[in-house]
Amino acid sequence: MTVRIQNVVASVTFNQSFDLNVIADAFPWDAEFKGRFPGLVFRLKKPKTTMLIFKTGKMVCTGGKGEDEARKAILTVVQKLKRGGISVAEKPEIKITNIVASGVLNGVIDLDRLYLYDRMDDKIIFEPEQFPAAIYRMKSPNVVFLIFSNGKIVCAGAKKEGEIYEAVENLRRRLEESEVLIRS
Repeated sequence: MTVRIQNVVASVTFNQSFDLNVIADAFPWDAEFKGRFPGLVFRLKKPKTTMLIFKTGKMVCTGGKGEDEARKAILTVVQKLKRGGISVAEKPEIKITNIVASGVLNGVIDLDRLYLYDRMDDKIIFEPEQFPAAIYRMKSPNVVFLIFSNGKIVCAGAKKEGEIYEAVENLRRRLEESEVLIRS
């Protein structure tokens, strides 16, 4: 079984507002306005992430491959802004809001049987005419899975990396117990 974190989304709150035009002028290669979007898009090459900066003093970091990488990206942007002459509060409040991971369970999954097995508690949605995966809402940890018949999964909604691994292990165990994960 393999699991890889694909994206960490973190929100950042500063106790100040930002002049987005000043930031865009100071960083013409890194920052840009996108259409009607109310914020500024600030891209980093290392770590490869995107920061959405809003005039309210909030930022959203996307693209990190782990909690530490998301935090590093945020602090890198803060340092860049400071070096560019932008006044930035010393201690931003950073909160991980979503972690998305993908994985392979090394077998095929009988989604019809899984749906029939779990239908009573309404945690699984499976409408193959609409979408090729079953959608499973796990309560503990509180995450959502997309489960594909080829054994591939996507897990979203975790707030800590450890929740991803715990949730995937819980899912694997449940699929094996319900005899819907067929090893090849």
